[in-house]
Parts: sequence; C-alpha cells; structure tokens
Amino acid sequence: MLTPITELLDRRTYIITGPTSGIGRRTALEMAPHGTLVLVGRDRTKLDEVRGEVERRGGRAVPVVCDLSDPAGVRRAAARIIELDLPWAGLFNNAGIFPAGPAKNARGWDLAFATNHLGPFALTEALVPHLPDGAQILFTCSAVEDPERKPATMSGFRGGRYISAEASARGDWRPGGAKLPGGDAYATSKQCNLATAFAFAREMPRLRFNAVEPGFNPGSELGRDSNIMLRMLAKYVLSPIAPAIKYWSNPKTAGRMITELLTAESSSTGVYYDENGKPMTGSAEVSDPAFCDRVVAETRAFLARAGV
Repeated sequence: MLTPITELLDRRTYIITGPTSGIGRRTALEMAPHGTLVLVGRDRTKLDEVRGEVERRGGRAVPVVCDLSDPAGVRRAAARIIELDLPWAGLFNNAGIFPAGPAKNARGWDLAFATNHLGPFALTEALVPHLPDGAQILFTCSAVEDPERKPATMSGFRGGRYISAEASARGDWRPGGAKLPGGDAYATSKQCNLATAFAFAREMPRLRFNAVEPGFNPGSELGRDSNIMLRMLAKYVLSPIAPAIKYWSNPKTAGRMITELLTAESSSTGVYYDENGKPMTGSAEVSDPAFCDRVVAETRAFLARAGV
C-alpha cells in the first residue's frame, strides 16, 4: 500500500534515479533511515520492489516512472516530482547505461548519451527552481572520461571524446577513441556529467553540485549486456573482493559512501569524490571552466531546439 503524501511532509526527501539495481539500489536501501525517497526509474514493477525494501527498513518511498532517454518522459517525471511538493534535500543523478554497441532512442539520439547526460541534465534543470538553498545534487561520474587514467586506458577507454552536444547525440566522437564497443559514448557521457556538475556549481552557488566516481563496480549490473558468464563472474567472484583492490568497489560499499555524501551537512560544492569519498581531480579537459561552460551551453541549446 502506498504511503499517503501527508505522512511524508515532515521528512527530508531525496530523489534517486536508477534505484532498481546496482549502486542506485544499494544507495536507496542505505538512505532508507534518512528520509523519504523519490525513486525514479523505467520499470514500475522493479520500483515497487525497491519501495517495499525501503519501507521494510523503516523508510518511505514514492515511485516515479521515467525513461531518462525520453525527453517527453523526463518532462512528465519532473512535473510529477514537483507536484509532490515535498521537503527536498537532494537529488542523486545515478541512472546510467553502457550499451555493448551503438544504440539509439526513439528520436535517433545515441542511447548512452541521451540516458546518461541529456536526461539527467534536463531533469536537474527542471527541478533546480524547486530545490531549497543548500540542497545537494550529486552526479555519478566515471574516471574513464580521463585519457590519462591508466586503469581506464588499460581497459580500452581513451577518455571523453566530446565534439558538441549535437555531435554526441548523433553518436559522433572525436577521432582516436576507444576500440571498446560503446566506450566513447559512455566515456563522453560521463565527461559531460562531470563538466555539468562543475559548471552548475559555479553558476548556482545557492545549491551544492558535486560528483562521485564510485570506483570500478563489477557487481553494479552496468554491463548487463555482456554475456552471462561474465556477469556471473563479476557479481559472485569479483564484487565481494572489489573493495580490497585499488580503484575498485562494490554496490554495498559505494552505497554507504554515497549516503554519507548525500546526507553530509558540509557546504562543499564543485567537488569530485573518489570511491573512498575523498576529493579527486578529473581530466585536464573538465578541469577547464571554459570547457565545462561550453558543454552546459551547448546542451541547453540542443535540448531547447529539441523542445525539451
């Protein structure tokens, strides 16, 4: 049975996208004692399952169905969230995909770029006017956006390959990229997530915009398109030992760390945190404010032309 909205009005409320698996799900469970959760995801059945788990832990949750790759769906979800009129404390932009190859949404946009960057960007911009001063907006990012990050390059990535928002939506990337299928789309979307967090932090100082690199999470289900043997190896063999390996983590450990960031009373903004919750640096490109501002300006212009 759904909790009446009137019973949620005295609880701090956090919005979590992608809460039905991996890091998002673990974060939702860890966040259960800290307030009401608005769970934003594509699958209503899975959202209801997570809501049930949250409420068994003493929390409260409201599911909102949204496919972040669909701009019309993002508009509807934002309107629904705003309509709830709850005491907002933060937004965790966590939803993300890593397709095993080129894939498009209904508009013909690159699916990874639309889901990982355009959708969260549009949702954040729609919600910002309704968030109180000091609210925390946290983006899940990835160090694969950095072409100098050795663990990423050893895995086949060549960093973010951003040309423009329009080019990225077409699935076009700067030459010299990864041979890893889907690698350039994923790395570029994460590059844009991080650039957005940095640019928004400077543009909107009344709010706190931060980013987190949760480490390589073999149990996160991000690679759900890979073959079943690799998925089993990742979940049951690699994930339990991951926190003991440098730059690695698992959803449970990451969820606890992210919960600490979301609920912290710190006024820090424009910070990029590593898998241990410590400040880290991004690529040279996202460390340049002019690049970050360009990503934001071009994303806004692209979405405006698309009627989002």
